[in-house]
Amino acid sequence: MGTTAIISAILTLLAGIGIFLIACQMMSSNLESASSDRLKKMFSKASGSKLLGVGIGTAGTAAIQSSGATTVMTIGFVNAGIISLTQAATIIYGANIGTTVTAQIVALGMFGSNAVSTTVIFSAFAGIGAFISLFSKRNDLKTAGGIMTGFGMLFVGLSLMSGSMENFAALDGVKTFLAGISSPVMLVIIGAVFTAIIQSSSVMTSIALAMVVTGLISLDQGIFLTMGSNIGSCVVAIIAGMTSGVNARRTAMIHLIFNCAGVVIFMLAGWILGMFTSGAVTYGVLFDKMFPGAPQTQLAMFHTVFNVLTVFIMLPLTELLVTAVTRLVPEKEGAEGTGTLTLKFVNDNILSTPPVAVDMTKKEILRMSGLSIANFDRAMDIITTMNFSQCREFYATESEINFINRSLVDFVVRLSDKKGLSEHDRLYLTTTYRSVRDIERIGDYAVNIVEYADALKADGHTFSDDALYEISQLRKLVHTLYDKAIDAYDSESADLLDEANKVEERIDDYTKMMEDNHISRLTQGICTPATGAQYLELSSDTERIADHIINVAKVIRSLPGVDGTYRKPSAQL
Repeated sequence: MGTTAIISAILTLLAGIGIFLIACQMMSSNLESASSDRLKKMFSKASGSKLLGVGIGTAGTAAIQSSGATTVMTIGFVNAGIISLTQAATIIYGANIGTTVTAQIVALGMFGSNAVSTTVIFSAFAGIGAFISLFSKRNDLKTAGGIMTGFGMLFVGLSLMSGSMENFAALDGVKTFLAGISSPVMLVIIGAVFTAIIQSSSVMTSIALAMVVTGLISLDQGIFLTMGSNIGSCVVAIIAGMTSGVNARRTAMIHLIFNCAGVVIFMLAGWILGMFTSGAVTYGVLFDKMFPGAPQTQLAMFHTVFNVLTVFIMLPLTELLVTAVTRLVPEKEGAEGTGTLTLKFVNDNILSTPPVAVDMTKKEILRMSGLSIANFDRAMDIITTMNFSQCREFYATESEINFINRSLVDFVVRLSDKKGLSEHDRLYLTTTYRSVRDIERIGDYAVNIVEYADALKADGHTFSDDALYEISQLRKLVHTLYDKAIDAYDSESADLLDEANKVEERIDDYTKMMEDNHISRLTQGICTPATGAQYLELSSDTERIADHIINVAKVIRSLPGVDGTYRKPSAQL
């Protein structure tokens, strides 16, 4: 085999890896799009049950064919305080089991020699899926076509990798070199480093499968390479965790410790097994006897057994692991209350799972609305009591509202460009710009109310008892409106929106009555013109606040499926 043939084999291997990676990405994005609603509901059920967490992680990863995406999603939830570290740990356990599905699929595709091989049959799905995607006008069929195309391309890439391995297997020098790498530790390190570079344990496992099937390496060598790939797969989580909060970093550390623990446990067990049998029994020997004549199945099954047993060993130790990680990654002194503003529910990492990022965007908007109504309350407290002790907190919250306004719009712009979003989610994202602007305006009008209080203080004036009573009633109406409008927005309920509209009309009538009453008090000498000016401005601004609150809820009219009888349950993540 000449130099040209060697170069050709290397280039073929690179081509196979590239096609395999693109196929994984294509399958992941389309599967995520097809199962987005189910995926969101599934992750919303994460609770105190460890087994449920494992099941969610397993099913979620199997559904979207990406343990990295599941892990990043989990880190985002922990960072937002939606799930605990213990819940995150169990989901990550399950993700490790779910990722073995890819190896099983690849192993299945390696059967067949004299007849048409399963690799060729499955590769044909790439063409079938491409035709469906190109010529179908329905989005669901396009998504199905994308899944089929990605599935088929997995085996096209696998075929290229296997072909290159067969060429390498013909080289005595390559076989001699690889045979010399017998150290389990060295093989684990090679598998970890290669996986860290390409950021895909599925590719590393598939290459190991191809090398074992073509006889380039032994089954035991493939087993240790696969074990190393589990460690290398932690790179994605580490990168995501390092750019997030302390709990996100702890989650990434849990992932790393869990995967390293599994490798250490199995290597120790393998060493003990070899010591008691004088090296006659290894993992390769055991799985060769269990699945004779099928090296691809032997390695794929070891991969599954390795991850499943590691989960069952580590599951009872989860609380200890969480405690240890909490000590290893402590809270930094002064980390809380440093004045650093951040988005709580969304970050760049969660952009890798667009359907979940949409849900997190809604939660961020709901949080922003909560901040705005809290500032409205503070403003009302200040102007009715003339106690300015809340001013520092008020202006700090106003700064946070403005920060969310700017940052969330930027996030939504980037999220809108992502693939894998349903029609509903895309339409919802177009409404967020107006919603965020309306909520920000609520904060601005609250600032106006505080400024009216400053003016009253400077003049030494206060409102009359009648005026204070009317302000308190108006404030109650605004809260009633807010509760109904935000509930309508969150649950996308047209029925609740109708109820909110009726409350908003009552506010319009009430502020008109306040104006009439003020004129009456003015003629009676109960109120002064200076005080009355601030009172009327407060009434007018509160009415505008009500307008912006109802505007937030009205956007649901543009979403598909929202009518007078439909009520979509909110995903409580």
